[in-house]
Amino acid sequence: MQPIQTLDEFFTRSGADVSLYHMGRRVTDCPRETLRAFENGEIAWPEPWQQQARLGVVFRMGDMPEPAIWFLALPLDEQGKLSPAQRDGFINRLLETLGRNAAQLENKPLGQAETADVDHLMKDNPLAFSPDITFQAMLNAQATYALELAASQHLEPVEAYLSGQQTIDWQALGLQGIADYVVRLDLPTSEALALRLPQLPTSVAHSLCYCLEHRPLAEPLVSALRARGEQAAIDGDVETLCACVRAVGCTPSADVGQWYSSLLNDPVACGPDIIAAIAGRGWLLLEDAERLPLLLQRLAEDKRTNFNAVVRDLALIPRLRLLVMLTLRDAPPDSAIQLRLSALINQARS
Repeated sequence: MQPIQTLDEFFTRSGADVSLYHMGRRVTDCPRETLRAFENGEIAWPEPWQQQARLGVVFRMGDMPEPAIWFLALPLDEQGKLSPAQRDGFINRLLETLGRNAAQLENKPLGQAETADVDHLMKDNPLAFSPDITFQAMLNAQATYALELAASQHLEPVEAYLSGQQTIDWQALGLQGIADYVVRLDLPTSEALALRLPQLPTSVAHSLCYCLEHRPLAEPLVSALRARGEQAAIDGDVETLCACVRAVGCTPSADVGQWYSSLLNDPVACGPDIIAAIAGRGWLLLEDAERLPLLLQRLAEDKRTNFNAVVRDLALIPRLRLLVMLTLRDAPPDSAIQLRLSALINQARS
């Protein structure tokens, strides 16, 4: 029998029940086929973040009483493909911990003590990372919803508050409840939330936005978020404006594209925070022959930005890579983009 060489092979041969989630730019389902092709060197990772493939693995194997969760950050090479050394080391450590080879793993179910060892493997693991609290809440919400498990106890007060049916101290609302609410949004609830959004306290609006950015939204809610963001811009509230810009980033609609374009076309409004919000959460809207070059132009013009880091990060996204390279190649000689590139070249030579 062939030795286990990939994470996908390990989960297949162990008989584990596995659900995968992207954990880099947003929390969303990751098909097993994506991990398989990525580990086999067939594709670049579709949603890279900081030169890593960040993955949430929710799994149950053997006698596990409840699912375990691994957060893995697999390093990428310059083409966005897997750099396998750390992954290989983790698999070897995993098999050593279990005291199994491929044949034993496939033929004998894991006992409770062994599954506990598997769950503890994240300690001192170079691949392990800790997602921020909103990402963790969204993963928990999506996983429990997909597994048809009960939502957290925090959902009910959030529903009551956001529907306006009960007067509840907003400071008592739990982030997990907001995440559970967002995962369950349908069109009627989205329409009701759109009407409620202008009245929400700033802190609630921010938490809501940071959960909404992980899923596509209905048009009425997109329009309400844009209105709230534009009012925030008038009020000089950059944080709320950026939260609203991020919130619609997973919704590749014409309205969102038009809003992003209007922001990028305004050099006064388009500061480093807006650039970061669009590049980090709105990359789906950057697959556009006008919008991406405009973002790179604003990025290059603003000396407060890390031009090299953002360009490298965007170029690792497979669907944007060619467009980024063409934009850099075709930038006029005296443009801000070319000046930034020349400065990087001179820095590398010195």
